[in-house]
Amino acid sequence: MIEKTPVSNLITYAILVMALVTVLLPFWIVLCASTQTLQEVNAVPFSFLPGPDALKNYAAAWARADLGNALFNSFVMAGAVTAGKIAVSALSAFAIVYFRSRWGLVFFWLVFLTLMLPLEVRVVPTYNIAADAFQPFRLLIQTLTGIEVSIDWNLLNTYSGLSLPLVATATGTFLFRQFFMTVPDELAEAARMDGSGPWRFFVDVLLPLSRTNMLALATILFADTWNQYLWPRLMVTDPAYTTAMTALRALRPAENGLPEWNVTNAGALIIVLPPLIVVAVLQRWFVRGLIATEK
Repeated sequence: MIEKTPVSNLITYAILVMALVTVLLPFWIVLCASTQTLQEVNAVPFSFLPGPDALKNYAAAWARADLGNALFNSFVMAGAVTAGKIAVSALSAFAIVYFRSRWGLVFFWLVFLTLMLPLEVRVVPTYNIAADAFQPFRLLIQTLTGIEVSIDWNLLNTYSGLSLPLVATATGTFLFRQFFMTVPDELAEAARMDGSGPWRFFVDVLLPLSRTNMLALATILFADTWNQYLWPRLMVTDPAYTTAMTALRALRPAENGLPEWNVTNAGALIIVLPPLIVVAVLQRWFVRGLIATEK
């Protein structure tokens, strides 16, 4: 039983205020630094008040890092990866739950075990495949038939290379599997009696029921993909495909150069706004997807 007393309420609100300050203080520092002059941002002690050079700093960051092109590339990458992960996860979970097979549980655990292999661990073989996507097929054909095939598919400096290697996700498959297992079996039986095939049952019944879960998962996936740095750094050498996170490198103060941290913070604030907006817009569905139990 939870007792509500003035003392417990005071302690609770004090903890919430401390947590709020801890979360918002770094954001406020970046906001203030992005509006200050060069002298103000490097002054000691740091001033926690906004300065007069906001528009000047934002314009300099936008032009210096070519943020217009970088933000567009990040939107394409994050949108493609998010949509691809949701589609692959929903289909794989649907196959594991509704297509009864003695190997279904084995396949699920094989997928689930890939959580122990993050991108940083498998980045070298993944890069080799992305640099020559047809290499496994060429080796297979040559092994089986002895025929050498000279077909190349280079994914470097392409939107496909930025997106396709990140599409598979064990987390999404696990979440969809857990949700599909809570759907009453009577729905599948009723759909079968009405003459619905597996695909129609998946599209007309399961996907509408999964809308809240999909939006919650999309919120996490979009923010996670937007913040990717290692993979775009490896895959992109052409400035035309630079993403927002890698473009931030152009705003670092050069060695023996002016410490223009005001411009750097202005660029960082511009880059962090899109995922913040997505989280704010989808917050209601994100919370529902985490706590909702009704079907």
